[in-house]
Amino acid sequence: MCIIYVVCLYPPKAKMSSDLKKRKSKVIRNEGVTPEVKRGRAEGEQQDVRVYNEEVELDSRDPEQDYVQYKESCESLSALMSEIQELKANGAKEGSLEIELQRMQSCIHFMKLKKLNRLAHVRLKRGRDQTHEAKQKVDVLHLQLQNLLYEVMHLQKEISKCLEFKSKHEDIDLVTEDVFYKEAPPEISRPHLTNNDQHQLTLARLDWELEQRKRLAEKYKQSLTTKEKIQKSIEVKKEHLSSLQPGLNAIMQASLPVQEYLSMPFEQTQKQTEIARHLPPPLYVLFVQANAYGQACDKNLTVSINGDVDEAKALSKPPEDSQDDESDSDAEEEQEKTKRRRATTGGQLEEKRREMLKRHPLSVCVDLMCKDGSVLYLYFFYLMNLNIMTVKTKVTTPTDLSTAISAGELLRSDTLLSCLYVGDQGGETPNPSNRYQFDKVGIVSFADYVDELGHPYMWVQNLGGLHFPNDGSESVRVGSSLSASHMEATMKFLKARVQSRLALQKQFASLEHSIIPVSSECQNLIPAKIITRLARWTTTTHQDYLDLPYTKHVTEAGLAKDTDLYFMGVVERGTARIYAAVVMSPRYPETAPLFSLSLNWKGERNGRSDDNLRAIESEVNMFKHELQGPRPGHQLFTNQMARLCMCLDVYLETEGQDDGVEGPREFPREKMCLRTVRGPNRLKPFKYNHPQGFFSHR
Repeated sequence: MCIIYVVCLYPPKAKMSSDLKKRKSKVIRNEGVTPEVKRGRAEGEQQDVRVYNEEVELDSRDPEQDYVQYKESCESLSALMSEIQELKANGAKEGSLEIELQRMQSCIHFMKLKKLNRLAHVRLKRGRDQTHEAKQKVDVLHLQLQNLLYEVMHLQKEISKCLEFKSKHEDIDLVTEDVFYKEAPPEISRPHLTNNDQHQLTLARLDWELEQRKRLAEKYKQSLTTKEKIQKSIEVKKEHLSSLQPGLNAIMQASLPVQEYLSMPFEQTQKQTEIARHLPPPLYVLFVQANAYGQACDKNLTVSINGDVDEAKALSKPPEDSQDDESDSDAEEEQEKTKRRRATTGGQLEEKRREMLKRHPLSVCVDLMCKDGSVLYLYFFYLMNLNIMTVKTKVTTPTDLSTAISAGELLRSDTLLSCLYVGDQGGETPNPSNRYQFDKVGIVSFADYVDELGHPYMWVQNLGGLHFPNDGSESVRVGSSLSASHMEATMKFLKARVQSRLALQKQFASLEHSIIPVSSECQNLIPAKIITRLARWTTTTHQDYLDLPYTKHVTEAGLAKDTDLYFMGVVERGTARIYAAVVMSPRYPETAPLFSLSLNWKGERNGRSDDNLRAIESEVNMFKHELQGPRPGHQLFTNQMARLCMCLDVYLETEGQDDGVEGPREFPREKMCLRTVRGPNRLKPFKYNHPQGFFSHR
């Protein structure tokens, strides 16, 4: 189907809404207009009337019939155009009668097409208007539907609120119904109404609750009145007591000479007790338990508190919520400075390390006096962020001891108390949670800071009442019972350690002068005359000890540890010389020194290549119970050295001489032996028998 649209010369105009507007528009348009223009406008108005008639006519016309007419007009017009073209082609002149007749017929068809076009446009406009009206009706209905849905939703919300409503009385813990009926008066309980009506029962219980609360409020007011009276009486008594304070202070000052004479420093004790209030819990437990032990068991033990009390008080105070304007301004200035100059990553880590390893400003000093007059000073510190205690030591003697070079390690703070208990080296923190704290700030080992902070021995934690579990099943505890159970044993161990180290220091001073003292209890185990002498006595290191070829059996057995002390001694007689490498345990004399020997005479020998040299090692190391004497046996070491010299004499004197060598023997026999050798190993007699004075085999 082909549809041809023809453009109208005079398009239809919209109908005026009212006659008044038509008159006004005509007057306005006719002013200053030529007659030709007025004539054209009149024709347009006639066309407007026709359009209006055509709109009325449109109701009686059939669209299909109009379409047929339109099609026929288009065909007729096309035929007329063809005829005009043929006439012109056949030589007909322009304006001839035939051409004019064809043109008139064509204009009639054009007019008909224009009318059909107008009717189509009017019909289209009417369809659009009807569609628009239908859409408006649909929109009105949709809006009504939305309003109804909103009302339904609002009603549903209101219903949900009503269903979920909870009254405040549900949060009140009311008495049970049995107690309510038992205690409430009849005018409130009203059994004839509440027994069958749950709502009335709830109201009655709420009335009874209100009545009880009124009574309690009245009782509370009476209690407040009584409290105020008591507070006033207390204030009066406080004023009376405060007036007594100057008199008591004067009495205390007057009694100071008496306190000093009777060795009863009440004032000093009072001051120490006042300062002790600001100690952290572990140090406070140590202070109390050490004081108690000193008063009950050891009068020579004294306890004191050192440090900055004002700083400790500042730590114990809670942080203030508000500050004055001046402090705020200072803080802002400081913040601006920090913004201008940011610290480097290394500086921040170092600051965090210092903060983590910060000690409490107060420390506890325990002075432990021994029988010989020497004093062991123990300085206990508490690391607040790590929750552990550390200790530093210092030893003083009543007389100046001759300083021995080899005894320099004996009284050092980092070795004096090492392994006081078995395995307690004091190099690492005993708190397992510290490992995670160290990882955050880059601390590899706590041992790098023990020289500055002190050693965190396990017995120190026990004295402070700190208990660290081996696994994560328990938490860290602070208890005075733990401190009390370890106090007595630890103090005895400390005294024994100081005495043993002082005894070793004296012995080392003698050894450096080639003098080997023997205790009186062990004189019967050593002959009166020993020719072998001590040539040299020095200290050595753990690494040098490991490098010696004749100490391999000791190191392989795990008997040489980092915490042990290592020494080297040389004993000689004539051309024979024995090198003795000694491992000294920190727990001496409970753990005897261990000797490893190497003989340099006619070659080099040691315990693995010479059975008799191994027998000498056994005599020195294995039979310590003979050489220790009565407890505590501080002379054990020098007794071992004396036995070593005695065994070397026997070894050399019983050694056979080459018959091909002329001249006197290098080592004449001065020791009396029943048998010089015995058994397939040709072992020599190293046991001295007193009082007969001869040597025999064991």
